[in-house]
Amino acid sequence: MHPHAHYEHLAKLFDYPWVDYPRWVQSAYDRLAGRYVLAAAHIAEFAQLLPTEGGPLTQEALDEVQEIFTRSFDVQAVTTLSVGYLMFGDDYKRGELLVNLRREQRDVDIDGGTELPDHLPNVLRLMARWQDRELAREFVEEVLHPAVEQMIGEFDARRTAAREELYRKHYKTLIVTSPERGNMFQLPLEALREVLKVDFDPPEYRPLDKSGDFLQGLQQELEIEKLEDGPATTPSARLP
Repeated sequence: MHPHAHYEHLAKLFDYPWVDYPRWVQSAYDRLAGRYVLAAAHIAEFAQLLPTEGGPLTQEALDEVQEIFTRSFDVQAVTTLSVGYLMFGDDYKRGELLVNLRREQRDVDIDGGTELPDHLPNVLRLMARWQDRELAREFVEEVLHPAVEQMIGEFDARRTAAREELYRKHYKTLIVTSPERGNMFQLPLEALREVLKVDFDPPEYRPLDKSGDFLQGLQQELEIEKLEDGPATTPSARLP
């Protein structure tokens, strides 16, 4: 097995969940247990939060997990899985990154489907197959690690509470999630962070205080949606 195959297993945790999602989680745990103790502990805690006894998800459980995933990463998302966007926004640097990642992924036969090359699962599959480990290290230090730290930061309780308050002002209904499971996708992100620390020992991340920008941007987004759509309810289905 390739020595970096654990990134393939981690990538599955950020694919849109399906019936056998608990098996993907178990596979990631099995791969990490031993060398990546803290990461495996995060995965074990994540597995405990899944609405299942360990087998495939029932339709009801699948609906809930998909809805939480959507709330976390897709529709009115807590964060985005596009690491390039997190780092560069719409700057031309993201365009350069997308071109380079697409070339590297094509060289190792990664089919990203409809997702862009900086989509986290595509990036992690590249990490598993990248032969140029120095290039991989540079990518981790400059893009992947700080992006993952930003993703985790978006699950901060203060920011989550502020987000929920703004949603209540604009929507009659919200995506309903259990208090225990609402932020559960923070755990696989924390597992990924621990793996990156063990494999690459990246520089310490120093976050910028973007709370004002965050709230202002979210407020503007909700105002635009309100103008475009009229009276709105929160979508519960994943966007194509």
